[in-house]
Amino acid sequence: MAFTLRAAAAAAAGPTRGLRRLFSTSFIPPMNSPAPQAREKAEPSTNLFVSGLSKRTTSEKLQEAFSQFGEVVHARVVTDRVSGYSKGFGFVRYATLEDAGKGIDGMDGKFLDGWVIFAEYARPRQPPPPPENNMSPPYSRY
Repeated sequence: MAFTLRAAAAAAAGPTRGLRRLFSTSFIPPMNSPAPQAREKAEPSTNLFVSGLSKRTTSEKLQEAFSQFGEVVHARVVTDRVSGYSKGFGFVRYATLEDAGKGIDGMDGKFLDGWVIFAEYARPRQPPPPPENNMSPPYSRY
């Protein structure tokens, strides 16, 4: 008897807001969520960051592709230590800023080894954070 009274009271009150939200088919994002922030552009430099590389792309192929747009001083594909395959990104260093700009204009969004690659000015590496609590390295006896 108590169960039927409880069920009748729940039916009369209508579905709760939580259940309505759970079973709704439309999605309305929360009002207080921040809008996604675009990454700030790096300052122009002769060093370019190239992403979206194929696992089969080599440093030689990268240098050959970017040398069409100016004098490439150095090109390096970052590789996995174990497999030796590309991690999907690399760096190209040009002799001048003008050549680097031409390299970005010429290769950004283009195909290399069947993959669309993206080229942009490289950001400087952030310095490592200072050690916490001035503790000795882990696994040390002293």
